[in-house]
Amino acid sequence: MEKKMETGIRSHQGELYVHPLSNPGAAGICPEMLEVAEEANRAGDFNLAVEIYSSQLADLQQPDRGLCLRKADSLARAGRISEALDSYCTAASIGKLRPEELPLLVETIARTLREKEPYITGTLNVHVKSSSGEDAIESNGESDDDEALDLFSCRLCKCLLHEPTTVECGHTFCKCCLDDDSVNSCVQCKQQLNKNGLRLNVVLSGLLDKLFATESKARKLWIEGEVLWKTQNLSDALEKYDAAVDLVPSSGRLLHQRAELHMEMRNFRQAVQDANSLCRIKPLWTKAHYLKATALRKAGRNDEALQEYFMCVALKPDWTKVKLEAQKILGELFSSVFENEDIPTPLYPLQGGLATRLIKPPTFLRSLSPPTQRPGSSSQDSELSVRKSAPIDDPSSRLSVLTPTKSDPAAGEGSTKSLAGVLNALPAPPGGLKRKHSSDGLLENFNPPFKLYRPDEASTFQAATMCGGRVVPSELLDSGDLECSLCMRLFYEPVATPCGHTFCLKCLERCLDHNPNCPLCKENLSEYLATRGYSKTLLMEEVLLCYFAVELAERRKIHEEEMKELSNLNQEVPIFVCTMAFPTIPCPLHVFEPRYRLMIRRSMETGTRQFGMCIADELKGFADYGCMLQVRDVKFFPDGRSVVDTIGVSRFKVLSHSQRDGYNTAKIEYLEDKKVEGEELVELLKLHDSVYEQANNWFTSLKDNMKSQILSHFGHLPSKDPNPQASPSGPAWSWWLLAVLPLENRAQLTILAMTSLKDRLIAIRRVLIFVTRKRPR
Repeated sequence: MEKKMETGIRSHQGELYVHPLSNPGAAGICPEMLEVAEEANRAGDFNLAVEIYSSQLADLQQPDRGLCLRKADSLARAGRISEALDSYCTAASIGKLRPEELPLLVETIARTLREKEPYITGTLNVHVKSSSGEDAIESNGESDDDEALDLFSCRLCKCLLHEPTTVECGHTFCKCCLDDDSVNSCVQCKQQLNKNGLRLNVVLSGLLDKLFATESKARKLWIEGEVLWKTQNLSDALEKYDAAVDLVPSSGRLLHQRAELHMEMRNFRQAVQDANSLCRIKPLWTKAHYLKATALRKAGRNDEALQEYFMCVALKPDWTKVKLEAQKILGELFSSVFENEDIPTPLYPLQGGLATRLIKPPTFLRSLSPPTQRPGSSSQDSELSVRKSAPIDDPSSRLSVLTPTKSDPAAGEGSTKSLAGVLNALPAPPGGLKRKHSSDGLLENFNPPFKLYRPDEASTFQAATMCGGRVVPSELLDSGDLECSLCMRLFYEPVATPCGHTFCLKCLERCLDHNPNCPLCKENLSEYLATRGYSKTLLMEEVLLCYFAVELAERRKIHEEEMKELSNLNQEVPIFVCTMAFPTIPCPLHVFEPRYRLMIRRSMETGTRQFGMCIADELKGFADYGCMLQVRDVKFFPDGRSVVDTIGVSRFKVLSHSQRDGYNTAKIEYLEDKKVEGEELVELLKLHDSVYEQANNWFTSLKDNMKSQILSHFGHLPSKDPNPQASPSGPAWSWWLLAVLPLENRAQLTILAMTSLKDRLIAIRRVLIFVTRKRPR
């Protein structure tokens, strides 16, 4: 049994592939020399391997097909492509080449193209694996890296937004893209989509129509064509596509779809023309070359299709599907040299009968230049010089006498150079080889589209074609198009309602405090209010940042100044006019008035989470003394109401009364107890202990139902503080007692305003004595 040698050649599945010998035991084949050749291949000395295979072939009466293929692979890896083709040709004359026998030739040609052109290397895409483990690109011939998208491109269809619709998460897509049943989550943030009643974003729609009037019109025609195509009304669909292309002839994706439509209608010549235009517009877009290859293949122009497949593999080395297509075409082209319906494929050396029958070789073989004899190389370097003279009908000899020809001009406008044009442009093999030979004298006649630009122009060309960059006319930019209809200022934190209108977040919240309807169209937004899904419209924010950076900075400055002013809890403290509140005592609030909704929201936005609580005053609006409350938690209800959990923090005195946006504000100063020392402190401690004991006895003597109510609202009586002057507001138990004692608000306010702990304890003792006497027995 033959011992298979490792050549370092791997198939697309990653498994080692070695060409088996036709007759391993044939006289003249030396296993030891084959092992040396394989070692040379592994070491990268491919020219040495070629010489060994050539010497082995020279000793055979008939060339071995597997040995020819091994030599061809080594020649290919050495960069000697023309000679490799000769060797593959010899193997094809013995037996038809299979696609799986040509992966190395395809990979070598693609790699050489890639090394030759730095622009190709710079745009190589990352190999993407799908969840199933297959090449992600194989499913649609395109990866996310094929084109970089600008602000105004839909992330689903990758075209200009048409009827832009903003979803709950704040991202914007074409409405028709969202209508697709397969789209269930946002492709940018992965949030599940609620697609009920989606409306187009009015502001963005108007902005797109203004900035890109022609493209917007073309996009509309394009989508109409897609709808007609889906209903198999192909001729009308083509009319729509033609009208769209007339408006925007440089739209790559539009040309791509029209080419696909042409192929479905079997208009292959037109498909090739569109694909050729697309490759000129986007020379490094892999999908464009794949489309062109497909169109050429269906048009029967396989040698030109092969060039495009090579370009695809050069751009995406791991695109397995295209590699197999290229290998298949190569196998067909090699075999077509020897196919004749009257004469079977001959063995080598060829027997007579073909000398007078010149079989016209395919374009890519017909245009190959004759292999040159390298200085110092022996006649064993080519199958054209075997030990016995080859008849004139040897296909390789037949090829060697044909001069290069240009591509057939009758092939049409989309015709490109044949495979020889690609191969002749290949550079010498990369350095590092142990044995160097002169190059094959290949011609430099393959010019990819990007080679036609100077280096300084190439980067601009790439930015314009690959990034899909849209030029926004500066004369059309107007900040007035992006103003909130409520505050009449530039949008700040713009949000889109389900009905499609856009407002500043703070403006919208204030409106919904008063009325759960859209301020513009009056559509009911109760459900939107219930979910409080106020996600900012991210595209709008990006447009503002990109095109109105100065105006946005000024708008942000105004907002920050407002927040700074609102967060000053001395100069302008928001006042909730309701009930008495005391330090350390919880104070739950039910907020339903629009002005207090705004007040609570602002206290949260500024980060202070505080506001003042005062009782009402008939003359001044609210009392001169109150207590600051700290927000611990807020629970919102679907109708906009909320329950706010607060706790008393500190007392204050009102210095001036004022209002802001409907709610009361005040300039205040904070109150602190005056501390005493010496004998006054001793007297204060005795009073403190006495009143605490009196309070404890009063609470203990209450009926169970009364105690239960107090405990459920205020909790247990706090323990006695060993240092009653430790807190600026005095001991916590005194405020707990003041909150639960049956006193009128005015009496409580008087005690709250006291800054002497002694006076406050005396007042509490008097109240305790009074309520104890009045308690029914």
